[in-house]
Amino acid sequence: MNNLIYPCLWFNHEAKAAATFYSAIFPNFKILDENELVVVWELNGTRFMGLNGGPQFKFSEAVSFVIECATQEEIDHYWDKLTADGGSESMCGWCKDKYGVSWQVVPQVLGTLMSDPNKRDRVVAAFMQMKKFDIQTLIQAANG
Repeated sequence: MNNLIYPCLWFNHEAKAAATFYSAIFPNFKILDENELVVVWELNGTRFMGLNGGPQFKFSEAVSFVIECATQEEIDHYWDKLTADGGSESMCGWCKDKYGVSWQVVPQVLGTLMSDPNKRDRVVAAFMQMKKFDIQTLIQAANG
């Protein structure tokens, strides 16, 4: 089976604007095709389609995109850009962009910090207090 599988995001006639917004945030972004109904783009080698579907459906937290970050600077970049101009912050690394798309901006080190059962509870207690993840605070929590 060689079928390509990729997400289609239903926008309220803002697919092109959303694609332009994302292109300013993510360095490995390119628009592949566009017309009045759809915009197809590629982000870090993954294809997406934005559909100008109208107001019938809204995004929810039931589907989100995870951005795994190596540094605090990367976390700050994605968090600040995605929550700008009408986006919103939530807890534990979750946020929404101005179009209502949910994102999880997480540090790569989180899995390692949580893999030690003796440290896991402290790490979870620390990030449950956070909106945007702070890597140094998580490391300090893990080390007690």
